Amino acid sequence: MIDTTQSTRTWRPVVTYGLIAANLIAYAWTASVSHSLVDNQASLTFAKLCLSLPATASGWWWTAVTSGFLHFGPVHLLVNMYSLFVLGRVVEAVLGRARFSALYAVSLLGGSATVLWFAIGGGLTAGASGAIFGLMGADLVLALRMRVNPANILVVIGVNIVISFSVPGISLVGHLGGLVAGALATAGIVYGPQVLPRAARTRARVESVGWVALGVVAAIAVVAVAARFGDLHDAVIYSAA
Repeated sequence: MIDTTQSTRTWRPVVTYGLIAANLIAYAWTASVSHSLVDNQASLTFAKLCLSLPATASGWWWTAVTSGFLHFGPVHLLVNMYSLFVLGRVVEAVLGRARFSALYAVSLLGGSATVLWFAIGGGLTAGASGAIFGLMGADLVLALRMRVNPANILVVIGVNIVISFSVPGISLVGHLGGLVAGALATAGIVYGPQVLPRAARTRARVESVGWVALGVVAAIAVVAVAARFGDLHDAVIYSAA
């Protein structure tokens, strides 16, 4: 993991904190709807905001996003929010708020896309893990680009993949999808500008190339999500029961 120390006391990872707040608010809302702090998933409203075959077949495309802000119980929430707190501050400090926000969104959609294509079924899939794995992938790429020893982040990624394999109920494909999307998007940001001639690498052009590369990864994720929703449309519909 990259260790960055900010030279100014005024800088704050506001996007990271905002994402944590959004997840906490979403959890509080689901707990209120279900009337349970522990079994917050025990409501039809929660189910309709998660990734699942019925939701996909009903054409509820927003579940590809909303599922990334829902969690099954307080332990799931706290583990993910701690990971977001640790990783988010580092990656946001390096990439800046705008690119970090886009990276998080792309990673979330990448995780959703792989779930939709390779693991969609009768159960519910939710959690910020896909986006958080995207931050792990980003941290790895940044370490390589900055020539920092990547051993720590490789261990973190490896341990989390092993856990994803071994613990029932964890969406391995969602984690891998987020990891790949985050790594590719970050690689586009930090390595993409090298296609420019050295004399043409102004700050504006470097940033433009990075945004284009990030946009390409985002477009692939969006198309993958949209194609899957179209493919499974009207297969199964939720009942009002």
